[in-house]
Amino acid sequence: MTDTASPAPHLSEAPPLRPDAPWLAPLAGYSDLPFRLLCREHGAAACCTEMVSAKGLLYHSPGTRDLLATTPEDAPLVLQLFGADADIMRTVMPGLLEQGFRWFDLNMGCSVPKVVKTGCGSAMSRDMDNALAVARAMVEVAGAGRVGFKMRLGWQMGEETWREMALRLQDAGAGWITLHPRFARQGFGGGARWSALQELAATLSIPVIASGDLFTAADAVRCVREAGVATVMFARGAMNNPAVFDEYRALLAGSQPPPPDADRLKALIRRHLELALAHSGERTALLKMRTFVPRYVRHIPGVRALRNRLASCLDRDLLEELLETHLTQQAFAEDGGNTDTTAHPAHSDGDARP
Repeated sequence: MTDTASPAPHLSEAPPLRPDAPWLAPLAGYSDLPFRLLCREHGAAACCTEMVSAKGLLYHSPGTRDLLATTPEDAPLVLQLFGADADIMRTVMPGLLEQGFRWFDLNMGCSVPKVVKTGCGSAMSRDMDNALAVARAMVEVAGAGRVGFKMRLGWQMGEETWREMALRLQDAGAGWITLHPRFARQGFGGGARWSALQELAATLSIPVIASGDLFTAADAVRCVREAGVATVMFARGAMNNPAVFDEYRALLAGSQPPPPDADRLKALIRRHLELALAHSGERTALLKMRTFVPRYVRHIPGVRALRNRLASCLDRDLLEELLETHLTQQAFAEDGGNTDTTAHPAHSDGDARP
């Protein structure tokens, strides 16, 4: 494939694949444009869109098209698609190239029932030949090295397909592989098998990105060092703390991130609201904050009261009042300095509705 003049030049920027360049995962319902921009401001080196239905693109679904929203600041950007029909992929991808998109990912890891029952997501591990046909269709249109594949170990224990799948995807022209080392039937239970990441990174000649059990900056530093992967992809770790990217980079470089601080957290929430307001109406922006803010403040005493108030908050002044009332330096002191920069004892990370 040869690049043509793009109506969105920023989309041509290649996503970096090195340890000090952490990625934001594709998170259905979360990694929209405002959240991506917020994460970029806090150190995300590359971001993935929410997963976009190839069939939705084919039938011109308005909701699907909304997921393609981007701005010049939103780079590098990887567009994640899901679908299990090679012909549909081959049909819709030229239109995405015309819009400027150049970097893609195929969701082969989502274990949500409504996705797998259509043969998509992690169900693709059960029909490897079809999965490879879809992969080849994407690479054929986008070009070798421009498509990544996010996958799991296989459907269930005893059905480990990850080694063969990854090698065949590499042969098909994959640019990178993202492995969430759990089985589809596990969902997000149990622990991620980082030894599989290590084995895959040593086996492939293309980069491997680590996903799974990366709740904190320290988790991610330990993973990249133990597994020898190209970089890490934060999912729930970013949903809980968009500053995890900066914290990870600091720890990786041998520095200590700043301790938790009420004023910084309030500033982050206000910035998220500002970005949401800039790209949607006030009602939509405030509804989004109902989803995000409880995650951001989950360690703070009195969070239940704040969640209860947020459940009916559709007023910017009320949100500001709630922040000033509940996010105080005293509350942070009572919390004992709990923060996500230390390793999480129980691994359970992954895509949210991946």
